[in-house]
Amino acid sequence: MIRTSLRILLVEDNEADAVLIERQINKIVEKPTLEVVDNLVEVRDRLVNFVPDVVLSDYNLPTCTGLDVLELVKEYDPELGFIFITGTINDEELAANTILSGASGYILKKHINNLGEKLEPLLKKVMLNMVSQEELRERIRQNKITVNQIYEYLEKIDSDNDEQLRNIERIKSAMSQFKLNDNVE
Repeated sequence: MIRTSLRILLVEDNEADAVLIERQINKIVEKPTLEVVDNLVEVRDRLVNFVPDVVLSDYNLPTCTGLDVLELVKEYDPELGFIFITGTINDEELAANTILSGASGYILKKHINNLGEKLEPLLKKVMLNMVSQEELRERIRQNKITVNQIYEYLEKIDSDNDEQLRNIERIKSAMSQFKLNDNVE
């Protein structure tokens, strides 16, 4: 059992599979926090506001592929663990390409009944890359959220003066939170 509380982003469009995967995760992770989404817009939002420790993704999704999700995740954080849980990767070349593209691993859904035993070593590998001290991990997460929100606000600034003023106030507010988090010892 993994005793470290993990924040897991699951990108899955099949509700039944999401329930089964969550059930298996609960068997191997003591206190997981799981968010489930099924499209790139929601993935982007959760990367900014949830800041997961690991992303688990199906390969075939309604509006994109798992490789699109992987690419987006790696843009936000190249070190973030990414594991495919899919029924699609039957092709050895495609499976190899997922690893070469930056995935930490992949598990076939046909093994969903023993997903826990296949997923646990991959999650432990992901944990080795995580910061060991819980307080520092949380400070880093909060700082990432703030910085990501600043970037999101900056992208929304346009030539409308009223809108610019509102966005500038949001930036100032976010920056003050960042300074507070940065000064905590």
